[in-house]
Amino acid sequence: MTSLVRTLAGSASLVLDSPHSGVNYPEDFRSRLPLHVLRRAEDTHVEKLYDFAPALGVAWVEALFPRSYLDANRNVTEIDVDMIEDGWDGATATEPVALAKVRLGKGLIWRCTDEGEPLYDRKLRAEEVRGRIERCWQPYHQAVAAAIAAAHARHGYSIHLNCHSMPAISSAYSTDFPGLVHADFVIGDRDGSTASPALSQRVCEVLRGLGYSVAYNHPYKGVELVRRYGDPAAQRHSIQVEVNRKLYMDEETLAPHEGFARLKGHLQELVQQLLATDPRKLA
Repeated sequence: MTSLVRTLAGSASLVLDSPHSGVNYPEDFRSRLPLHVLRRAEDTHVEKLYDFAPALGVAWVEALFPRSYLDANRNVTEIDVDMIEDGWDGATATEPVALAKVRLGKGLIWRCTDEGEPLYDRKLRAEEVRGRIERCWQPYHQAVAAAIAAAHARHGYSIHLNCHSMPAISSAYSTDFPGLVHADFVIGDRDGSTASPALSQRVCEVLRGLGYSVAYNHPYKGVELVRRYGDPAAQRHSIQVEVNRKLYMDEETLAPHEGFARLKGHLQELVQQLLATDPRKLA
């Protein structure tokens, strides 16, 4: 079976991953929606914005499967049991934040688009869901965990950037803040629990110095990939980076515009700054 995860090894302390930019739509998806509607769920072109990273020695992990098929930034317990025709015998989420995502239709397996359009005209079988977890979620998380462990072993610390993009204005079913006009960047570390706040503020300062508006932990604090792998007490720092799509693409056509090259250059500046940063030495 063709791998649905792309991994490039690194030599630096920095690891980047993109869980939502995949465009390989599996045949067994069988969504009722046309491809051009499904594609609005992607973190479009994020993998291209950071394609300079491996040449700098930065490890890279990328989901090739689409986010609407399975969201690798969710826990496997974030299951909408009402979507499964033959029942679910696995554990299900109990945390309020996770339950809120499931209610929005944005659990591990999406129920609807950001605009509220149902993805399916059928219920899924439990076997389908388990298959997606085995083919997509498990290898993706194994790759991220391995890359972070290798970086930490080499340097005594690791910095993990979980790379995303966001619409200019929040949609009705994307967050608990529909209609919110987003900043240029949102930096999330789950209120300082997944990375040193000093390191997160360093990221914010670099981006502001480049002329961008930056929000911290609102409306995106970071979800499963930073929660699972961030452990600042052990010098494992995980930070979610959300970049506003208006900076680099047309949100209707998905085509990159003239801002793409400028943004990419600034992201490279950010990465180079982090390559020169030892979080153990930050106040």
